[in-house]
Amino acid sequence: MLLIGTGSVFLGVGMVGVIVPVLPTTPLLILAAICYGRSSRRCYRWLLTNPLFGRYLDDYLHGRGVPWKVKAVTLVFLWAVIALSAVVFVEMLWLRILLFVIAASVTWHVATLKGQRSSECERREHEPAQ
Repeated sequence: MLLIGTGSVFLGVGMVGVIVPVLPTTPLLILAAICYGRSSRRCYRWLLTNPLFGRYLDDYLHGRGVPWKVKAVTLVFLWAVIALSAVVFVEMLWLRILLFVIAASVTWHVATLKGQRSSECERREHEPAQ
């Protein structure tokens, strides 16, 4: 029960990270998958077959990479929100710098992830999730 609860907390915070780019969504979903995988087959299967993010998480966990389109959308959204936040809402220079350092770090991580060619993505979309 402790692992299911911990996995659910990681999942909840990860879902907030979908909207708030400073929160690392993928690492939190991976931690949720680890907790669920060690405690509940049902929760683990639900996580990896979730229509919103299951396919991407499954591909990431199994080393198949991330589609280039997803990487591009992620980076555009990340930089738009970080830039808007830093310029409009943050007055302290050190905090603005920190936001841009975080954005650069996330950009480096996303850019170094293995990419998928469009043919791989199309083929995977027509396969049933495991």
